[in-house]
Amino acid sequence: MSITTLAPRQSKTELAHSLGVSRSSLYYKPKLPGKDLLLKQQIEQVLLEHKTYGHRRVAWELGINPKRARRVMKLFGLKPKRSFKYPMKPKDIGQEQVSIPNLLRDTVIDAPHSAWQSDFTYLPYFGKCIYLATVIDSYTRQILGWALSTRHTTELISEALLNALQKYPPPQLFHSDQGSEYKSQEFLSLLATHSIKPSMSEKASPWQNGRQESLYGKFKLELGHPECYPTLGELTEAIARQIHYYNHHRIHTALKCPPIIFYQRYQLTKFMSQKLLNPAALKEQGV
Repeated sequence: MSITTLAPRQSKTELAHSLGVSRSSLYYKPKLPGKDLLLKQQIEQVLLEHKTYGHRRVAWELGINPKRARRVMKLFGLKPKRSFKYPMKPKDIGQEQVSIPNLLRDTVIDAPHSAWQSDFTYLPYFGKCIYLATVIDSYTRQILGWALSTRHTTELISEALLNALQKYPPPQLFHSDQGSEYKSQEFLSLLATHSIKPSMSEKASPWQNGRQESLYGKFKLELGHPECYPTLGELTEAIARQIHYYNHHRIHTALKCPPIIFYQRYQLTKFMSQKLLNPAALKEQGV
């Protein structure tokens, strides 16, 4: 017959000391369980629409303190959608470095259409590759033009550029990496036709086209795996929806608002500045 020895009963003071906490904390009861549960539901609604939002963008969306958003997300295990691995984009191997300099590095980007940046990525699709090329504004981060193809050619990136030029004035410069498509005489001639200066990152320096590089990671994650869309038409439609969401609804971390909102605020500020600097306008106001 075995005899179980009971541990001596500890006082609350001794228990608090052994746990390394104050005695009063043993009597603590959460004061905001109802508010935390309500905030949990609000955060879940945000994450339903914005799957990759971390606590900062959740806080901006809800207009609350980021520390509170982080605490409640940690409390209830609410996490943004994490990335899955895509195969690497095909590389241009053994290409000579061209003489086109990186003009973007020494350019002050303080207005829309000062500079555009471009790149392409590829999406695995039922044993094939679908290539997506995009053109973004360096200042507003807005996706201005895009194109989709089963091949990565000069025609693909030209179509993305022309798609942007149909809707917006040409920029002063156009920046890309040193992909063979961007170095082709055909594409450089297209830039020259619109009086756009070419600019290129140095070889093996993807961070010099960082705005474009960072775009695709979250873009692919929010799009979902391409094979979720049974037909190429459905995939194309999903990409169009994702671009609209990115431009109009998704909070950009650097801007703290969607690109379209940032652009509209710039336009309003510019309009108000011009109005105030206009002597006729000042006279009308009695200044």
